[in-house]
Amino acid sequence: MPNSKNHRRGHEEKNRRGRLAEKASSFHGRIPGNMAEKIPRPRTVPDLLSGRSVAGVSPEGRPKLTKLLLNVTIQRSLGAVQVVMSPESTVSDLIAAALRQYAKEGRRPILPSTDTSGFGLHYSQFSLESLDREEKLTTLGSRNFFLCHKKPAIGGGGDGVTPPSECCAKQAEKVTKIGHPWLKFMEFLF
Repeated sequence: MPNSKNHRRGHEEKNRRGRLAEKASSFHGRIPGNMAEKIPRPRTVPDLLSGRSVAGVSPEGRPKLTKLLLNVTIQRSLGAVQVVMSPESTVSDLIAAALRQYAKEGRRPILPSTDTSGFGLHYSQFSLESLDREEKLTTLGSRNFFLCHKKPAIGGGGDGVTPPSECCAKQAEKVTKIGHPWLKFMEFLF
């Protein structure tokens, strides 16, 4: 008399072998009987942009810039002010936008004035020459800038404000002329 456990084992092994055979045949490209129909492949277009000019794409194929995110660090301020501007804007527009954003955020220290003519924009705090106010942002080649407050000329020059490139250059020159005693001690190295 067949044992019921042995009978079940034999039946399970047979099913396992049968399923395994189906899986193996489908793996090798033979489809079991009920899956004989093929799934149609969706139609795709590999290059949608070929032969057409699309808005927002330059002739070279690069996307056209519509907005720039610029970081402007203001002298004696903690952290940069982030300004979003159009690439066609000028340096003077960037100075005005940075000052507006600085005042809007309530940053410290409070600026003595928000007049744009009293500030010069530089590539960094170590750059002595300020940028031309009429230059467009796309030609600058950078997105990080430093805004320096121009100090009035002591010698008196008509309007009382020195040009931005002279302001920082004069400050650097004054520091090197004054010098420090320990720098004089090390002059023999130079």
